[in-house]
Amino acid sequence: MKTFGVGILGFGTVGAGVVEGLQRNGKLLASRTGLQLALRRVADLDVETDRGVAVADGVLTRDAAAVVDDPRVDIVVELIGGTTVARALTLRALAAGKPVVTANKALLAEHGAEIFAAAQAGQADLYYEASVAGGIPVIRALREGLIANHIEAIYGILNGTCNYILTEMERRGEPFDVILAEAQAQGYAEANPALDIDGVDTAHKAAILAGLAYGAPVPLAEIGVEGIRDVELADLLDVRALGYRLKLLAIIRHSPVGQEVSVQPALVPSEHMLGKVDGVFNALLVRGDVAGETLYYGRGAGRLPTASAVLSDLADVARNLAFGARQRVPAFVPHTHYGKPRRGKHALARFYLRMNLPDQPGTLAKVAEVMGQHGISLASVRQRETDGQWARILFLTHPAVESAVMAAITELRRDGKIGPQVARYRIADLMA
Repeated sequence: MKTFGVGILGFGTVGAGVVEGLQRNGKLLASRTGLQLALRRVADLDVETDRGVAVADGVLTRDAAAVVDDPRVDIVVELIGGTTVARALTLRALAAGKPVVTANKALLAEHGAEIFAAAQAGQADLYYEASVAGGIPVIRALREGLIANHIEAIYGILNGTCNYILTEMERRGEPFDVILAEAQAQGYAEANPALDIDGVDTAHKAAILAGLAYGAPVPLAEIGVEGIRDVELADLLDVRALGYRLKLLAIIRHSPVGQEVSVQPALVPSEHMLGKVDGVFNALLVRGDVAGETLYYGRGAGRLPTASAVLSDLADVARNLAFGARQRVPAFVPHTHYGKPRRGKHALARFYLRMNLPDQPGTLAKVAEVMGQHGISLASVRQRETDGQWARILFLTHPAVESAVMAAITELRRDGKIGPQVARYRIADLMA
């Protein structure tokens, strides 16, 4: 049985999970692949902390470059994170012709073109299933399973922290700050949660998925990103009463005028499968022109789910090495261009709007008139409450251009026709 040496860069949560997975199911992998994966070296700045798994003497080192250069290491697993040291070591491995397995979404989203080119130049495999949605095999689905499809749309709940916060706010009737603090205490949110709650983590993943779907890298600057910091409990409850759930969605769509890539809180029908995804779970709906809709659901992060994706990639890379089939599945293949990315504000969609209007006769008519001047047609209007001064009004629109909706809100605020606090959420058209 052929044996291939594995070197791991980064011995944190996921790195320890990969070691645990190799120790637990190494024999199973060997029986299914006919190949042996042997842990040769593990690099981390901290070699003293107990990770709950034991490795042989001489395996742990602080010298990451030595792991990459070790002739006994056939496959490099990059789990450091970040875009500086990880980038340099990944490029070093690929230049040496060594395949790389990575979970680094930020690296691929920000430096993907360079990394993919290096893999091609070095004729080395680059696998990155764990970079998006943890243990859910969506990268493999796009690179292989749906390769014969034009991808019409992808809707993804890709951040477990945000999904947990929104789920618990709605379930328990507690505001954002309270649930965020609890999520931090339970380890679902980082001490500095900005990457998650401001939508950046989801944007990194959306960039990777959109690039695979449409054959051209998507610059992060071209992704419209909104997080969940400003989501109010009252809106979550109002949305639920209207038959929707509010989810932080990555929205990737193709249209005749170009591809749209955005990240934003959006309304999902309560009875749709995505509307039933709660807690820390992730899910993606992918719509292909041949396969139709496929749905992927599971744990999008965590020690073992993410390690499962890494181990799956390791098995594929080892098979490629065994049969001399490097670049069997290229890291990235530029193909028929679907059009330039567009920010979400140019998209045509339905919207949920919540505004506070002066509780005076004729005010609603004036608001409707301004919206009409901006090409926004109202599908329904509901009044939730009034305190004698302000009336809380909920609007659902027909399809409208998001930039026009924003312009109408700006005009209404400027002219004093509405109060300063406005909620604007897209309605995800999942049934199209």
